[in-house]
Amino acid sequence: MDVHRADERYPGGDPAAGITSRHAFSFGPHYDPDNLRFGALLACNEERLAPGAGFDEHPHSHTEIVTWVVEGELTHRDSTGHETVVRAGDVQRLSAAGGVRHVERNDASVPLTFVQMWLAPHDPGGDPAYEIVRGIADSTPYAVPEAGAMLHVRRLAVGERTAVPDGAYVYVHVVRGEVRLGGETLGAGDAARITNADGADAVAVTGVEVLMWEMAGQ
Repeated sequence: MDVHRADERYPGGDPAAGITSRHAFSFGPHYDPDNLRFGALLACNEERLAPGAGFDEHPHSHTEIVTWVVEGELTHRDSTGHETVVRAGDVQRLSAAGGVRHVERNDASVPLTFVQMWLAPHDPGGDPAYEIVRGIADSTPYAVPEAGAMLHVRRLAVGERTAVPDGAYVYVHVVRGEVRLGGETLGAGDAARITNADGADAVAVTGVEVLMWEMAGQ
């Protein structure tokens, strides 16, 4: 298990425009050849947008983009005609496939925080696709078969325990609170990268919300 702390993330965004970003992997000008990906996961970005701030229309391709809102509301628009408001508890996925453009904004009057994760598909190209699952339950994993990945959401009270998925690659991201995992205490923004996970579990130190990616071998 390899632990990466929140304060080790690469800074990004445009604070003057109300955008603060923290990147877990090599991103943009922060190039690190030893931190390009983990399993299928290419990016895990923490984004904070002030009211009225946002990312203007920009392109993506050959990427599965999964978004998790922590607080506030994210307005999404894309070149295939989808326009939605994503709220806490929703899972949004945009399959960029052969190419798509989208806009992400905070059109609300309160700050927005979200986590956006990019995964590499097995087969690049094809037609873009979009999906949103409203209010996903803890007991309902979200599958991204194009990337051989499964997202597990866990919300635990103090002292509660949850199994960590077994898998060739498991990525654990703490959204809020503190959790004990493999002898380490992880707080908000911290992450653990586990190779060949087998029989591990996590215990909530405080009330906690955790995202866990279960990924097949590459």
